Amino acid sequence: MLYLSTRGHPDRKHFCDILLEGLAPDGGLYLPEHYPQVDDAMLTRLRTAYHEQGYAELAFQLLSLYIDDIPAADLKALCAKTYTAEVFGTGEIVPLRHLEDSLWLEALSNGPTLAFKDMAMQLLGNLFEYELARRGEQLNILGATSGDTGSAAEYAMRGKAGVRVFMTSPHGRMSAFQQAQMFSLQDENIHNIAIEGVFDDCQDIVKAVSNDHAFKHKYKIGTVNSINWARLLAQVVYYFAGYIQATEENHEKVSFTVPSGNFGNVCAGHVARSMGLPIDKLVVATNENDVLDEFFRTGVYRVRGSADTHETSSPSMDISKASNFERFVFDLLGRDGARVQALFGDALAREGRFDLSADPAFADAAARYGFVSGKSTHADRLATIRDTFQRFGMTIDTHTADGVKVARAHTTPGVPMLVLETALPIKFAETIEEALGHAPDRPAKFAGIEDLPKRVQVMPADADVVKAYIARHCD
Repeated sequence: MLYLSTRGHPDRKHFCDILLEGLAPDGGLYLPEHYPQVDDAMLTRLRTAYHEQGYAELAFQLLSLYIDDIPAADLKALCAKTYTAEVFGTGEIVPLRHLEDSLWLEALSNGPTLAFKDMAMQLLGNLFEYELARRGEQLNILGATSGDTGSAAEYAMRGKAGVRVFMTSPHGRMSAFQQAQMFSLQDENIHNIAIEGVFDDCQDIVKAVSNDHAFKHKYKIGTVNSINWARLLAQVVYYFAGYIQATEENHEKVSFTVPSGNFGNVCAGHVARSMGLPIDKLVVATNENDVLDEFFRTGVYRVRGSADTHETSSPSMDISKASNFERFVFDLLGRDGARVQALFGDALAREGRFDLSADPAFADAAARYGFVSGKSTHADRLATIRDTFQRFGMTIDTHTADGVKVARAHTTPGVPMLVLETALPIKFAETIEEALGHAPDRPAKFAGIEDLPKRVQVMPADADVVKAYIARHCD
């Protein structure tokens, strides 16, 4: 399996090369040359593997379709090392919880940092350590987080041989719990950088550094954001696991609702559907930062500036530049790299928007790819959190509440709707208290985390300042 850039660069690369690289040389994102197809016979084998051998075996079989430069025995061992009951709190790894009628939650937040990002990041940490040891190299990871990616990456990479992490985050815009998870880590290979701006500023810095090829080469810069294909590939697995748990026959369909900011989580669903997984709808649920909802309703993709990016009670979705959206548009436009370059490399830089409303490809996007969308507000998530607790005795976090609210507008009788849970409620305790009048449960290992000493550097939204910091800590 070879990988290509969404912007048409002629190079084709193997998995382990793009694992350590991040962005393509032309600024595009990597995708496989084709999506392996899963027919009924293969789906039956995957169903049997999950039921009889567990999530790790399901992951191994799916990843094997995309990874041919890691020996099968090694890849199987990496999956077995990653997906354990000890790490994820349950042998099912991603159990389903029923809410009402055809509406279910797929629990993705049982990992070390209580967020769905652990599902991919734990594997990524093991892949990095394996491949760096095999090459005798080191890697400096530069990332951006709006809340959960940072802690998931840092917990996955702390103490890993040959890896340093430089994680940017928007100064003062994460919950107190999210900040404490990251900033309380004292490991020498972990560096937290609080950027005076919004998440999009952090993401722009990561891309600017990645596009400085001389700096990237000299300091061995890699990424853990979902621009890294390995992150997104690992997320594909739990769509299959959710489907297998929700159905008994391979011809049955399911739908998924995904709280979405950077489009990585739902893009993994797009990949699963493109492989042949019987997905009816992929519902994109946004908060007040509704760039993605606007596109799927109108065909216009309009990036907001920092001043117009709302600070909300589902802060991990306070994003107005959805990096992984480029991967979907690449597929939508028939994998035309030149057009994607014109849109994402030129039009966005020049005008901050592009319009596909008149393009025939957009006109049948919902039918071809299953995407629909909706928006949730602060009042909506408070009401949904309250209703879910009162009727089902279940406390959900703010982002999952956005998903539940939007999902209800897109259910189809007889088709299970799986809402992807994104985090445990303790990460957003202030809003949970506002909704319910009491604090959510806190795992014992995180007692008093907000009071621990913090290790973080505050910097302006300037890629050169961040590069200078990286250089000082690597030379």
